[in-house]
Amino acid sequence: MPSLSNRSRNNMKGLHPDLIKLIEAAIEEVDFVVLEGSVRTREQMMINYGKGRSAKQLAVFGIPAKYAKPAEAKVTWLSNPFNSNHRVHGDGFGHAFDACPFPVNWDDTKSFRKMGDVFKRVAGELGVNIEWGGDWKKKDYPHIELH
Repeated sequence: MPSLSNRSRNNMKGLHPDLIKLIEAAIEEVDFVVLEGSVRTREQMMINYGKGRSAKQLAVFGIPAKYAKPAEAKVTWLSNPFNSNHRVHGDGFGHAFDACPFPVNWDDTKSFRKMGDVFKRVAGELGVNIEWGGDWKKKDYPHIELH
């Protein structure tokens, strides 16, 4: 039976308790690693938003030009880079995490779909309302958030 690694447990720090329950239940059915769950810093949000964007696009939000990486692929499509569900919310917790099926193979969408299906089913059983990024128009297979 799969179990959570120390890395995954560390990356769960700061997550909403409902998401922690979800992760702990889902790992019993599918092997995955929690890549990012602990609350995203302001700097990490600027780094992520800078990927695929110019300095001019970043300036709109007061993000320094050093974060602009227009040649890289975009990793976020938020209209406001600081509105990520990975940030600390009013309840003091992060409301999103990123996970990847284990062993890691970024091109294996079948494994991501299996993982997403498990998260959605287990969330329903626990009464936790989530959204999975694999269901979005712009796919974000690793992303799971409270809804």
